[in-house]
Amino acid sequence: MLRDRVISALVLTPVVLALVYVGGIPWLLTVLVIGVLGWWEMAQLLGRDHFGVHRTLGLFFIVGAVLEAYARASHLVQIDLLRPLLAGLIMLSLTWTLFNRVERPTADWSMTVASALYLGFMIGHFVTLRLRPDGLKWVILALVLTWTTDTMAYFIGSAVGKRPWWPRISPKKTWEGLAGGTVSTLVAAPLLCSWLFGLNLWLGLLLGLLVAIADPFGDLAVSLFKRLAQAKDSSQLIPGHGGILDRLDSLLFVVPVVTYFALIVVGQ
Repeated sequence: MLRDRVISALVLTPVVLALVYVGGIPWLLTVLVIGVLGWWEMAQLLGRDHFGVHRTLGLFFIVGAVLEAYARASHLVQIDLLRPLLAGLIMLSLTWTLFNRVERPTADWSMTVASALYLGFMIGHFVTLRLRPDGLKWVILALVLTWTTDTMAYFIGSAVGKRPWWPRISPKKTWEGLAGGTVSTLVAAPLLCSWLFGLNLWLGLLLGLLVAIADPFGDLAVSLFKRLAQAKDSSQLIPGHGGILDRLDSLLFVVPVVTYFALIVVGQ
């Protein structure tokens, strides 16, 4: 298992970093593919929990949310397209629900809209952050801090972890692993922020703290879906790692946090 994780990481990490470096349309297409695959996995998980998810409708919103993020960040449009996109999702989904003769049509509607909104809106930040003038460095920072937090939490938790942190959702996560991931992020964030952006120690510590909080809860959010579906992984797409959602989980919380931190601290 560990061998598969290492091999997959060695293969995928350079590919991801290369695509981040190139940016532009290749990065947009990468995010779109990741979003589509993630939505397929989400629909599979919800289906195992006996929800009827309208896959086409959710796919429409996810692709639309990513394209809207690209259009706004690249200044192709000057108006907010996310609000009409969301209005369209609600209207179309409720119209579809009127023809849905299942036992729980409103529950199916709620899960379709909520899960598509969660995945589509959050993953759109991957595009928004990269399209900043200094976006390459911010995306690298978000990835490195997330990987640092997750890796240290995994190894420290595996080595010395004894006290479960959130056993109802993820029994294998421990307080010791959480502490290891948090400390490593609080150390790495100021160093990286100073090196990449010249930010002072306190701003680096603030970002480290925000990431250390966001990362495990992003992980638990996806674990909640998997727990309800009684699934260990979202899929078996990536050997040793599970599926797309298993790799995205923490990033879906961390990347928006880094995006708005960059906007507030550095500006446009």
